[in-house]
Amino acid sequence: MMLVTDQMTGLTVRPESALETTLRGSVLVLIQFDVCEEIRLDRLREIVGTRTLTLEQISFKHQAPGYVRYQRPPVVEPIEPLVLESGESLRGEIKYYDYGVLSVVLELPFSGDWDTLVKLGSRWVWDVDFEKHASKIARKCLEKAAPALVKPYKDWLSEDYFIFHVREVAGTPSAAELVETQGARIAQIIRGENAVLSDGERNEALQAKISYYPTDLTVIGWNGTFIYDTAAGAETAIQLLEYANSQLLEFRHYDELLTRELDGVYKFLDKGTGLLTRWKLARAATKLHTVLLDVAELTEHADNAIKFLSDMFSARLYKLAAAKVGVPDYKDLVQEKLNAAEDLYRFMVDQFNQSRAFVLESLVVIILVIELVFLFRGK
Repeated sequence: MMLVTDQMTGLTVRPESALETTLRGSVLVLIQFDVCEEIRLDRLREIVGTRTLTLEQISFKHQAPGYVRYQRPPVVEPIEPLVLESGESLRGEIKYYDYGVLSVVLELPFSGDWDTLVKLGSRWVWDVDFEKHASKIARKCLEKAAPALVKPYKDWLSEDYFIFHVREVAGTPSAAELVETQGARIAQIIRGENAVLSDGERNEALQAKISYYPTDLTVIGWNGTFIYDTAAGAETAIQLLEYANSQLLEFRHYDELLTRELDGVYKFLDKGTGLLTRWKLARAATKLHTVLLDVAELTEHADNAIKFLSDMFSARLYKLAAAKVGVPDYKDLVQEKLNAAEDLYRFMVDQFNQSRAFVLESLVVIILVIELVFLFRGK
């Protein structure tokens, strides 16, 4: 049978007329950057004149659009298609979140068979430097958006994530049938592996799965997610996966910030606890406490950017996604360092207070000595 080269994937496949097209959908790449402390979205809208994304506009599994809400919906700006060296053209958009995260979303429509999707996933995950492409796009967009940025960072942290969304499967199998017949390939896809995984790895990869109806399926991995659902049904999972990864990025930033601050405090304390050193602790303690308050406020802001109001399925989906990408782990690290910093702050304040009390007591003694000297001299 004659073979042709798929212009979308760059892979050699059989033509659709040969009935080998068993899957239809799209592959999405999320590349996120932590660019500043805060983005003033109202100011940004005035600059770029873009629309605001609201989760109320998304079609949920059940008719309850008001159950999941952004406190401050991100601003969305379309971007020019990105053409890769392979010739693949990806349409895209940028989302600006008020807590300082910028998300570049790239999408490629897909049609083919399971093996083609496995190969495409492996090539994209390991061989294509999407971060480099997205960074150029982000920096160009931020040139005009600069007035809306609060305390921009010189160096950016980044996260990338892949979503393999399949809308149609030949035969329209149920979620259970799909896992039973194609579970091995689904595990390869979300891991970005071209080779077949062991039984243990496959089972581990398929553990984080969730369905609302018998006909939909979401399998979440640390690096990618497989979604079998309609376009409207998949939108909820895509938005929540994007939010979970943006949270991971924020907690990574706060973890590094607290690590630097704690290292600075430890180096300061290593100089000793003499009187003069302890007297300088007030300024260092004030700076540390300011950082603690800022981090606590900003982490709470990022942590509560989305509210779940009685939508238990979306809440469970988000919890599963957050756990899989590592949000709770970094959140715990940040909390541990906040606790350590709080203990250090109290220690530094106690040391300063002891120094101040010693100085005051010394002054009182000196004054008394002077008074006694003058008293005995009859003055």
